[in-house]
Amino acid sequence: MKVSTVFGEDRRRDLVFVLATAAVSVALFLAPTGFQSPFAPGASERVKARVTAVDDANIQSIGPVRYGEQQLVIQVLSGRFKGRTLDTHNIMAGKLELDKYFSVGDTAFVVLDLSPDRTDIVWANVIDHYRLDATLFLFALFALCLVAFAGWTGLKSLLSFVFAGTALIKFLLPAILHGWDPVWTAFAVVVALTAVTIFLVGGFTRKGMAAFVGAIGGVAITAVLAFAFTRMFKIHGAVRPFTETLLYAGFGDLDLSGLFMAGIFLASSGAVLDLAMDIAAAMSEVVEQNPGIEKDALIRSGMIVGRAVVGTQTTTLLLAYTGGFTALLMTFIAQGVPLENVLNMVFVSAELVHTLVGSFGLVLVAPVTAIAGGLILPRLSSAPQKG
Repeated sequence: MKVSTVFGEDRRRDLVFVLATAAVSVALFLAPTGFQSPFAPGASERVKARVTAVDDANIQSIGPVRYGEQQLVIQVLSGRFKGRTLDTHNIMAGKLELDKYFSVGDTAFVVLDLSPDRTDIVWANVIDHYRLDATLFLFALFALCLVAFAGWTGLKSLLSFVFAGTALIKFLLPAILHGWDPVWTAFAVVVALTAVTIFLVGGFTRKGMAAFVGAIGGVAITAVLAFAFTRMFKIHGAVRPFTETLLYAGFGDLDLSGLFMAGIFLASSGAVLDLAMDIAAAMSEVVEQNPGIEKDALIRSGMIVGRAVVGTQTTTLLLAYTGGFTALLMTFIAQGVPLENVLNMVFVSAELVHTLVGSFGLVLVAPVTAIAGGLILPRLSSAPQKG
């Protein structure tokens, strides 16, 4: 068989997989989650509005914190009520992370409560600053840069990004809310995301298969460690923001500890996938340059590459996790809380488990990928495959 024929088959297979992934992403995006708004359809309308006047007479300030009620005049900028001017208010409770403050000229995201016949506005509820335009612009800029830099591979990377986002928001999270086991459901989703990402970007090659096996092995190890150490540290799972709110929102049977465990290996799976592909690609290149290399020698080469990249990857994971709770640590430091007290607090223990278990799985993915590559990649020499 000619090499060009093999490459042509690879391209066709690649294109079919891209189209299938795109179709599944669209289907997931359009699929209902089963958690629709409790209000009747058409009872409200979401619009963009401009703040044209502000009255802060009823606002009081204590340092950086404001509380009270802002009186606002807004002009609707979108929807069938475009151009209407409405009076409304913005209540501030004195919590910086939840309150929003408006000035003249700001754009706001507003929910208009409509009359029973849907022909008039009963009340305008100012939700927050309008950020949808900026979100779309940022995503478009990201997509443009990715495709401009990486071309066809960048387009496939963008597709894997979109697929991951839709799978998490439209399948994983609703499934857990519907009562599915968080750990097993998250693991299944991670397997699917890993397969799509690796085979989209790396193609259906032995390199891609070695990376896939290594990544799944690393995620599985992380999941087992997450289960063991969450129980050992007695972390109940309600340490994450808004987790306890779910219990009061009608989901009292939700497995919060399982949700915490799932979050550990879900968060680290991206780094695990990246490391597995790095090692598999390096081993594939070794085989490409030395087709007669023995399996033992190839595995040793994979181990050497793994040692080189694991050090930086674990530090990267530590910095990524630490960035999420810097304010918490600063609060304890500012109050002079002893270190042993800090380490025994459930919030800090949860972050330690999250960081160390995720890093542990990242370390072990290197030998798993090296062994998988040693068993799979040498066969490259017997077939004219690219990758």
